Amino acid sequence: MSTAHVRLLAGYSVLVALLAGTAAAIGITQRGSGATAEATSILGERYSYAIDGVYAHNAVRVVAEGVGWDAVTLFLAVPALLVAAVFVARGSLRARLAALGLFGYLAYQYLMYAMFWAVGPLFPLFVVLYPAALLGIAWIVGTLDTRALAAAVRPGFPRRTLAVFAAVMSAMLVVMWVPRIAAGIAGDPVGANLLGTPTLTVQALDLGLVVPLSLATAVLVWRRHRAGYVLGALFTVKAVTMAGAIVAMLVSAWMVEGTLEVVPFAIFGAVTAFAGVLAARVLLAVPDRLAAVLPVPEPVSGR
Repeated sequence: MSTAHVRLLAGYSVLVALLAGTAAAIGITQRGSGATAEATSILGERYSYAIDGVYAHNAVRVVAEGVGWDAVTLFLAVPALLVAAVFVARGSLRARLAALGLFGYLAYQYLMYAMFWAVGPLFPLFVVLYPAALLGIAWIVGTLDTRALAAAVRPGFPRRTLAVFAAVMSAMLVVMWVPRIAAGIAGDPVGANLLGTPTLTVQALDLGLVVPLSLATAVLVWRRHRAGYVLGALFTVKAVTMAGAIVAMLVSAWMVEGTLEVVPFAIFGAVTAFAGVLAARVLLAVPDRLAAVLPVPEPVSGR
């Protein structure tokens, strides 16, 4: 990549980070007074919803979780992407792979927000952010020489651990969400935990996007396919940020509702820690610059 190209990519990463930071900061600081009202959804579910703030007309539990998610974005994902952008500008391959995972996290978050939240003042920003993050993913993937990357990966790459972890996460999402889907289909909005919404957006995105991505990661990493190294970086970085966000959501909901869901908190706390170690091992197994490790051709003797 040329110097101009990496600087342009770095500048784009900074722009997306600042937009995400703006959305998250507004979500946290303008969440509203906490005033609520009761409602009955079209499916007959009784729930409490917020009546003011940028997240007005969403269920109280949804707002609480969203503020926790925003906190992780503002204080973890955005600073990480800004730091990655600095090293992207210097030509770092590891930084590009880290940014790839962070773009994946932001794409998922703001696609979810655009589809799930009741329409509000931040909706246009959500609609800008998720395609901007998807463009960042496409841009970074387009800069990668996957053959050279696969040839340069160091022996410490956690191939088996990563493949098993990705497969386990896929299975966990299926086990978590299939009962809720069954409850919804059976006409039980409380069992489906719809929280006033008419459908299961989270489950649709997880089973339609995250599970296939996780399974593809598991298979391609296990088979040592060159695309597996790229997916491995994307998957592990997104896993640590997303699992951390779920922990923050549970804590935020605890602060609002007064009850901590201990088992999910423990599970996703452990997943966050494990994914963090795994992401570090994946990135450290990749050379920072491919040119430093690729074989140099022998000079051809003159005749």
